[in-house]
Amino acid sequence: MILETLCVGPLQANCYLIGCGRTREGLVIDPGGDAPRIIDAIGRLGIEVSLILDTHGHVDHVAANAAVQRATGAKLLIHEADRELIERPHPFWSAMVGGIEPSEPDGTLAEGDELQVGDLIVRVLHTPGHTPGCVCFALDDLLLTGDTLFAGSVGRTDLPGGSMPTLRQSLRRIRDDCDPATRVLPGHGPASTMGEEARGNPFLLEL
Repeated sequence: MILETLCVGPLQANCYLIGCGRTREGLVIDPGGDAPRIIDAIGRLGIEVSLILDTHGHVDHVAANAAVQRATGAKLLIHEADRELIERPHPFWSAMVGGIEPSEPDGTLAEGDELQVGDLIVRVLHTPGHTPGCVCFALDDLLLTGDTLFAGSVGRTDLPGGSMPTLRQSLRRIRDDCDPATRVLPGHGPASTMGEEARGNPFLLEL
């Protein structure tokens, strides 16, 4: 598997480039800004991007959706509950990242979806709480958690659509479903493992 992490945009979100080592087919998760860097990295890695996946619709994770979509011809997918956030970005939040071009998804994501990229299978887990449409992506021994789970913390729930009780349910679900060795690749900050988070993340300890 090909895997590269780019820290993008003024809010320093993690954008993940993933590719199949055999077919070179790939995907981009959370193109949150700095579109030229993302596009250059795709070329450097030599992958053909067929999917752009958003873990949720907040501007710091989707600001480069449209530019990467144009450059690659890839299909853009997001959960239906967050679709409006990328189709009609709110001016206030857009200003936080220097403006954002609206993007039009080619389809939506739902719990249990399985997406094939070359030899890779990406499974969709609906994990609301940070936003109603938050999802995580399970891929081999990886769990890409967006703003659902960070190393030592979780996504905030005081923004529109956020709910701490709902987030707790999502956290309990991924804690119980994932092997402790699962590598957690979050939307911000360093990577971790599910075992490390179960042992030391205060938000998981209180579940």
